[in-house]
Amino acid sequence: MRLPNWLGSGAKEAPVAVGDPRFDGWETVSTFEDQGTAVAWRDQLRGLGVDAACVADHPLDTRGHGDIYLVVPPEQWSRANEVIENLD
Repeated sequence: MRLPNWLGSGAKEAPVAVGDPRFDGWETVSTFEDQGTAVAWRDQLRGLGVDAACVADHPLDTRGHGDIYLVVPPEQWSRANEVIENLD
């Protein structure tokens, strides 16, 4: 039985994962200094069918700034890189 969304069917994904081992081994496509820009690029890649995530080694500051990495699984790096280069 599925629970309605308004009941909170699990934890919501953080815009930027900090120290998350699920992304160990993923390849960096680009780096950003602010969360808004990083998440926008992540969403562009996801919209084109590329698994992408924003990760950081340390928590961002209160304004969402820090060292943010846009990462993808190794087998999708070429496709993601092609997309990034053509959207610049």
